[in-house]
Amino acid sequence: MTSPRELLDSTLAAIRPLSTEAMQLARERQALLTKPAGALGVLEEVSIRLAGIAGACPAPAPAAPAVAVFAGDHGVLAQGVSPWPQEVTVGMVENFRAGGAAVNVLARACGAVVRVIDIGVASEVVGDDTVLARNVRRGTADLSIGPAMTRDEAEQAIAVGIEVADQLVDDGYDVLLTGDMGIGNTTPSACLLSAFTGTPADVVTGRGTGIDNQTLALKTRVVAEAVARLSADADPIDVLAEVGGLEHAGLVGFILGAAARRTPVILDGVIAGSAALVAQALSVDAVDHCFAGHRSVEPGHRTALEKLGLRPLVDLDLRLGEGSGAALAFPLVRSAALILDEMATFDSAGVANKDN
Repeated sequence: MTSPRELLDSTLAAIRPLSTEAMQLARERQALLTKPAGALGVLEEVSIRLAGIAGACPAPAPAAPAVAVFAGDHGVLAQGVSPWPQEVTVGMVENFRAGGAAVNVLARACGAVVRVIDIGVASEVVGDDTVLARNVRRGTADLSIGPAMTRDEAEQAIAVGIEVADQLVDDGYDVLLTGDMGIGNTTPSACLLSAFTGTPADVVTGRGTGIDNQTLALKTRVVAEAVARLSADADPIDVLAEVGGLEHAGLVGFILGAAARRTPVILDGVIAGSAALVAQALSVDAVDHCFAGHRSVEPGHRTALEKLGLRPLVDLDLRLGEGSGAALAFPLVRSAALILDEMATFDSAGVANKDN
């Protein structure tokens, strides 16, 4: 039986750089389409990246999206970093199961399926075809007083994410969207953002579900003290285990697993962005398979996107999570691929261009 560490190592070994040849062909084809060069802006770059991921020009237009919502609870909630009770996490898992959450609505709108992964919910969750019971532990420990989880638990959670990505790709889904659920999860996100970018806690810590100034000051102090505890020689998984969340670890594996299968990933907001920083630290090529679905109003998300080198496709002041921004962005990613594939060239359309 393959151990979580062995699965991670084999996954990292399978991740390859994007195809420079396919990307060059895509750039050349973009220059031939019936439009001024650059007129479709970011959509052109998306189509080029999709070609690099697929190793083909034009890349197949993604048509079968799947949202994976990783759910976990957080011991740091005991410090009062959020006014919302922990029970909301399991309540939302049931809402996802019933199809009543925002991400369910947005997924239906864009033709995506939703899978929910109980990777660290504190309460017992019943598994079925929609909610996958993969609980590593019943919520993390309080990161303000010690490690959120052990290194073994972090590796187990990463392995869960890899396995979920593999299963979805095996089931025929051709673009994977990140989702998350966990009351209190913006606190470990801020810790990861600070740790992996070197940015002070007061810059990357936000209001999450809408906390007041006093709670924000408390939350910022918790983040700063937790990050200060990290060893200078801690590797990415050590950092994740010390100050991250189980849903973050699952998302790390999900991103790595998709990249190993050359499958594009649409990232949601700040939770996904902080997890992607861990994935980037483990494999610089993995994040090249990712698109930033949107820019969250959480201040640390901008910092994450800059470090990841990703430009958000949507900027609508969203701060919900769940995968909502990723679902909204999917039609843009699909449209970019279709433009490169289906749009006429000047020659095929018999249209004169400025070089004729």
